[in-house]
Amino acid sequence: MRELTDGSTAIVRGALAAGCSFFAGYPITPASPILMRMLAELPKVGGVAVQGEDEIASLGMCIGAAMGGARAMTATSGPGISLYSENIGLAIMGEVPLVIVDVQRLGPSTGGATTVSQGDVQFVRWGTAGGYPVIVLSPSSIPECYSLTMKAFDLSERFRCPVFLLTDKEVALTSNTVPVDEYGEVAVRDRKGTGLAEPGEVGGATQAAETDGSRVYRYEPADQVPPMRLYGEGDTVRFTGSTHDERAIITKDRSTIGALNRHLIEKIEAHRDEIEMVEADLEAGAETLWISYGVTAGAMREAVALARQGGKRVSALTILSLWPVPESAIERAVGGRDDSPNGAGAVERIVVAELNHGLYRREIERLAPQMAPAGVEVVGLHRIDGDLLTPRQFLETLP
Repeated sequence: MRELTDGSTAIVRGALAAGCSFFAGYPITPASPILMRMLAELPKVGGVAVQGEDEIASLGMCIGAAMGGARAMTATSGPGISLYSENIGLAIMGEVPLVIVDVQRLGPSTGGATTVSQGDVQFVRWGTAGGYPVIVLSPSSIPECYSLTMKAFDLSERFRCPVFLLTDKEVALTSNTVPVDEYGEVAVRDRKGTGLAEPGEVGGATQAAETDGSRVYRYEPADQVPPMRLYGEGDTVRFTGSTHDERAIITKDRSTIGALNRHLIEKIEAHRDEIEMVEADLEAGAETLWISYGVTAGAMREAVALARQGGKRVSALTILSLWPVPESAIERAVGGRDDSPNGAGAVERIVVAELNHGLYRREIERLAPQMAPAGVEVVGLHRIDGDLLTPRQFLETLP
């Protein structure tokens, strides 16, 4: 059975299936359909959907709702991410689980409101103070909009952090017929309890019991994730964007500050294997590896089929988890691992395809010397005129 739908609808369905109970957003093309559908659908399942007075207030409401026990989501586009920046940092510092959808459009500034682009790929990673890691997922199809929205909620609960769903105007707004059985369900874990009076397992490590119930965070071991204290639960819950100790009291103690900041890094970086997601179509003997994400993956998949029909050997890698960069999967696709299709050094050329001026290509250029010491050429296949890459443009990169 097939249905006619679009990515925005799939994102809303995925959020509802993940147990989203709060949404706040401000109208902005091309993310407005998500707001409109959440306003219509979330109250039907007992949730709350709000059109905020602006983007800053919308994300602030999501942070408050999440700290009150809700599963929260917001949606915007590039100009809205600019306004979200301060509250994104607050959610990172406060270790708040929530999902932020960015439906990209052409920039800079207000740019092309109805024009496709993938220009926010570095912005969502580095767009807030401190440079601390975030998790960013990127669907390349309507079914992936559904499953990766659910995965975003799961990862936000697992790591107590904001998770971005980075999509684009074409994936979100273009209607297509989709086989219903392609929608993949993803289990979304329950939120960790507070453990106020009893010791318990938290992220794989046993934590000591708290006698006064005042410790809101835990920084050791650095890679482990503490359970949440919620507003209205027991004693007063402190919450601050300033550097704080484990009881959320502002501190200048250097050992505590170091422990906090190491924790914010390691709770994500030390668990890359849990986050890494790619779709690999690797061919033994391929000299060229195409890498893409989001809407560009559709043209790449078609180009792979055409290339192989013409007797060309080519490998393809669709990156679904953009940040942290899935280094292990990329290294295998390049040929720098023993489990690669042809062993080390199989690929001579990497083509990174994206609708910007080479933003993610920079990450591949940084990693390539480590993955292929014998040398590998990294080139970009870019488009910044508001149109899509075509399969023919992929084929033109082959020798």
